[in-house]
Amino acid sequence: MRYITKQDLLIIARNTGVLMIGIGIMCLVPLIIDFIYLELNALYYILPSFISILVGLFIMKALDEYNSHKIRLKHGMIISSLSWLWACIICGSILCLITHLSPVDGAFESMSALTGSGITIYPDVEILPHSILFFRGFQQWIGGLGVVVLIVSFLKPGGISSTLYHSEAREDRLKPSTKATLKNTIIIYLIYTILGIILYTLAGMPFFDSVCNTFSIISTGGMSVKNANMGFYQNNLIYTITIIIMILGATSFLVHYKIIKTRGKSLIHDLQFQVMISLIAISCLIIYFSSNIMPMDIIFVIVSAITTTGASIQSSVVMGGWPPFVIFIIMTLMTIGGSNGSTVGALKLMRVITFIKGIYVNLHEVISPEHTVTTLQISGKKIPEKVAEQSGNYIALYFICILITWSLLCLYGHDPFNSLFFTMSLQGNVGLEIGQISQTLEAPLKVVAMLNMWSGRLEIYPLLITLRAFFEIFKR
Repeated sequence: MRYITKQDLLIIARNTGVLMIGIGIMCLVPLIIDFIYLELNALYYILPSFISILVGLFIMKALDEYNSHKIRLKHGMIISSLSWLWACIICGSILCLITHLSPVDGAFESMSALTGSGITIYPDVEILPHSILFFRGFQQWIGGLGVVVLIVSFLKPGGISSTLYHSEAREDRLKPSTKATLKNTIIIYLIYTILGIILYTLAGMPFFDSVCNTFSIISTGGMSVKNANMGFYQNNLIYTITIIIMILGATSFLVHYKIIKTRGKSLIHDLQFQVMISLIAISCLIIYFSSNIMPMDIIFVIVSAITTTGASIQSSVVMGGWPPFVIFIIMTLMTIGGSNGSTVGALKLMRVITFIKGIYVNLHEVISPEHTVTTLQISGKKIPEKVAEQSGNYIALYFICILITWSLLCLYGHDPFNSLFFTMSLQGNVGLEIGQISQTLEAPLKVVAMLNMWSGRLEIYPLLITLRAFFEIFKR
């Protein structure tokens, strides 16, 4: 059976062309910073951008007859996968042209920024041009909501929006229509971005740093404009603002949307928010009483881990010297992640909650009297058993990805414990490290790491479906 036909491929190509145009336009935004600081790198932004726009226009015009064809979920997932890859290539080529990275390093840096992973291969980010620092932050900001979601919001409203919205692992709706949902989500995102810039500036952070760091933190990306990340500022007020913004970024947009209408009750009563705050509080108390780590260091890294932001106030070398039990707690939180419908990576809280509830229901069925009917309920709502099974399947697949990459890192001679931490950070789009693996990573492992970040951001299935499609084409 041919699951991917020639018509499917043409539909995918035509709609990918639309997103190529959007990606090209996105790459022109840093020109503003380049002109302000007179860095004279405009040509290196314009050339890749125009290539993306022209290729996208050519594909659109050549395949215009497929514009009206219905887009199914398999189309949307492949379109999303290819669009993220194309964005990585185009953005990476800009980094290569301006900062003289190798093609693999440029693609790695861009994939890390776009997916919100926040792992950088630059040994010294403070020598980079302002436009590049802005561009890295802007990529994280775009990737936080989703490359496809944002571009579709501006370029292609209508029937395609719903399919592509779901293809980037998004389910929550703020409004009955996807178009209205996208609009309100972007408004909320912009409000928090502006709020973050204002708060950072009032706290004494330079305005340029405020913009770039807000892009990085609200998107739970974690890349900074300083080598010491947020620790550079040595300011508890800035640390506190960062913690608040990280939590906001890791909270569902649906909850944010309802805050005003419910006078804050939507936040307090949200199960995922309750669990996230509880995990933060419990983890902080455990680490505080079992180690000599400073309280601000504890709460900052705990929030950074569970929100998958990856921002830090201590160096990776210092963190590597913390007790193994503390590192284990951080790894656990990096794997769980924040709320569904937010900017976080990792497994996400609702999937973990559903999986644990499913185990409880199965145990209850075994010990209950015969013919007893048991149902899976979360926050008073009945959840189909299939949802719990899907959660379990995804969790298993997630750990298989970790196991494969971890084994490859060990094969290349990297420390097993550091490698496991690094792999979980990659797959969860976190960015925290204990050690310096990212600075010594071999080229083949960088490609594998990009696959981890890519699959982690799209939640694995779109990438697997894309690979299946290419496999079918190859068979023919």
